[in-house]
Amino acid sequence: MNGLKSATLWIVIFVGCILIVLTVNQKSKSEKINIIHFFKLAKDKRIIGEVVDKGGRLSGEYVKQDGKWGRFTTQYFDSQAEKVLQVMLENDIQYDPRPPSALSQQMLYSLLPFIPFLILFFLIMRQIQGTGNKALSFGKSRARLVSEGQVKVTFDDVAGVEEAKEELREIVEFLKDPKRFTRLGGRIPKGVLLYGPSGTGKTLLAKAVAGEARVPFFFISGSDFVEMFVGVGASRVRDLFEQGKRSHPCLIFIDEIDAVGRHRFTGIGGGHDEREQTLNQLLVEMDGFDPNEGVILIAATNRPDVLDPALLRPGRFDRQIAVDIPDVRGREKILEVHSRDISKAPDVDLAVLAKATPGFSGADLANMVNEAALLAARNNKTAVDQDDFEEAKDRVLMGPERRSMILLPEDKKITAVHEVGHALCAKMTPDSDPVHKITIIPRGRALGLTSILPGDEHKHQTRRRLKSYLVYMLGGRAAEEIVFGEFTTGAADDLRKATTLAHRMICEFGMSEHLGPRTFGEPDNQVFLGREIAHTRNFSDETARKIDEEVQSFIQEAHDTSLKILRDNYDLLKNIADILVERETLTGDELDDLIQGKPLPPLKNDGNKGLPPNPVRAKKTTEISETNQGLGEGNLNKLKPWKTPS
Repeated sequence: MNGLKSATLWIVIFVGCILIVLTVNQKSKSEKINIIHFFKLAKDKRIIGEVVDKGGRLSGEYVKQDGKWGRFTTQYFDSQAEKVLQVMLENDIQYDPRPPSALSQQMLYSLLPFIPFLILFFLIMRQIQGTGNKALSFGKSRARLVSEGQVKVTFDDVAGVEEAKEELREIVEFLKDPKRFTRLGGRIPKGVLLYGPSGTGKTLLAKAVAGEARVPFFFISGSDFVEMFVGVGASRVRDLFEQGKRSHPCLIFIDEIDAVGRHRFTGIGGGHDEREQTLNQLLVEMDGFDPNEGVILIAATNRPDVLDPALLRPGRFDRQIAVDIPDVRGREKILEVHSRDISKAPDVDLAVLAKATPGFSGADLANMVNEAALLAARNNKTAVDQDDFEEAKDRVLMGPERRSMILLPEDKKITAVHEVGHALCAKMTPDSDPVHKITIIPRGRALGLTSILPGDEHKHQTRRRLKSYLVYMLGGRAAEEIVFGEFTTGAADDLRKATTLAHRMICEFGMSEHLGPRTFGEPDNQVFLGREIAHTRNFSDETARKIDEEVQSFIQEAHDTSLKILRDNYDLLKNIADILVERETLTGDELDDLIQGKPLPPLKNDGNKGLPPNPVRAKKTTEISETNQGLGEGNLNKLKPWKTPS
């Protein structure tokens, strides 16, 4: 930025000098007159100062008609020399005869005013080329070269994506020892596409390849190819691969390739635009008439569905590697990698944390570990314990606690009843996931949360499991209806999710007994917009009516079931809700203890979250726990699992 300011200053100086010289030249410009006019000026006494004679060329100053001064030049012949001399003597004009200038001297005098401008121009050009704005190199590639040892990330720092690591490790080994793979007639893959959700480690894998490879590694973003100037993107693609050819064997990594690799012929104003020309050049460079031997392209995207088919074919991207959300074993390994440099307390169990974080990506887990370390440091702890990790997990899922938010006792009671309704319906429904935590501490936009986590990660969802999930989602609204005889707005999100799930069960999964095993509606893919914004309707109005009836039937059946479960356990619902109001958070194990009639231990000085101790509250909670010791023995018989209707 400083270089750009300096170059601008030089340009201003250059223009100013030109204006000054032009002004001086304009003022010193001589008027050409004939010799007769000169004689008249001399007789009128209007010639002032000295008249210079250079080989028959007279020059000097005179007074104009308006009284201003001016310069003149005139030429006389040799035959007029005596008369010119006589006129100047008669009128007392000073006469200075000089020899004529040589041709080289005249040229030097003519070029002399332009020499400073040439020097200034040279300095300005050097200043512009020295700045980082690349004003004169728009078409040059912006790819950066990673030298050996510059990147410290290796495959040991990547976990949870073992298959992708093996594929990329083979690419690195091929570059180190190509004869090992080509001795049987095989060829090196030309391209590898890494695709998957955001945060799963695609860019981290590329960094590991850069750290492991002993060959030049160029990396660039897909957006670096696109500029407002026509032809710049295609020029940068050509320059990038030319650099790769000069450095082969080498690796080129393009991050977010969907910025230039989207479907062609999808522009609103026509198919001919700058992005498509960039893609065309990329297609040619990857697999065109002139092969790029020894140049391997690695690209990453989280939108493989919008990429152009010509880009995905073998010969360009020979390998397409899915980098998906890690499973429970992958999450445990990722937690081990990210917690290597953190002081952990003895009670930290990464296996438990891995089971409690289904759906977390690698980036989510890294953020959770970092949040846990910050929480422990904030509370002046010497090590990060399990409670810190649990709190960090909730922060990543829902945001920080809003403990400053003041809830009316009525709102707190409604929230407790609502969340306990969810928990009891999940507890008493077969095929439902176990309850992990119940809380009425506001987080984000939610006033409370009932968290259920799968014991095992199922790859398939059965009809019974999805129906059980509908019962769990409608349990909060059913609890409000039973306890208060009224509905609140707190179930709005539950109703929306339940309706969406029921609709998918019928229209996508074919789980309706009346409509049969078929799907309804086809997505209308708008590749230019990059998402599905509409569905093509491929069914009649009569079928649409039946779909609405089936959705209503699924939701009503789940609602009736949740009402029956909670009515049969009304006392248990109210008592657990009272305890939740006092304790604000219950774990899954504490919920099991309450159902079995076991007293809960007193709160640890209101302990966590950095709030001051509150012994009065702890004492009150202990008393409530003791008064509810009789919950379990009689109520255990009521907790008969609900049999899902067929």
